[in-house]
Amino acid sequence: MRNKSTDARHHRLVYLLSVAQRRLQRWMAARPDNEVTPAQAGLLFILGKQDGILMGEAGAALDMGPAGISGLVDRTEAAKLIERRADREDGRAWRIWLTPKGRAVLAQAKAGAAEVNAALTDGFTAAEIDIVARWLTSIQDKFPRPPETRSSHE
Repeated sequence: MRNKSTDARHHRLVYLLSVAQRRLQRWMAARPDNEVTPAQAGLLFILGKQDGILMGEAGAALDMGPAGISGLVDRTEAAKLIERRADREDGRAWRIWLTPKGRAVLAQAKAGAAEVNAALTDGFTAAEIDIVARWLTSIQDKFPRPPETRSSHE
């Protein structure tokens, strides 16, 4: 089902989506009770569901490439929220695990996410939020992540 109405073309969806994302990221980062960045919180949420995940799997779940997940893991490990351990079956692969401090920060991040989600959905019906969620999810299907390309310097 395609929406070809004139109105749909004049909503400036790319602009609105971009501004909304930037404002939400800045607002979340400026909260005084935030101990982690939104990206770090995302990593903690993933580990809360599956502790000991491979770094590559965490990167895929967060829609990040190898360099992005490596940097995020470095920063999150430096904050003592996670630890990295070599995979027992593949010495080249690394698994990441929550630390006790990471578990405590995860609990805080969950409470913060609940507050943000409540603010985001305030004034909208559950049916409207379902449509927004379906639309945002469809973007991932319509615009898949391009395959990683290797640098000629490797």
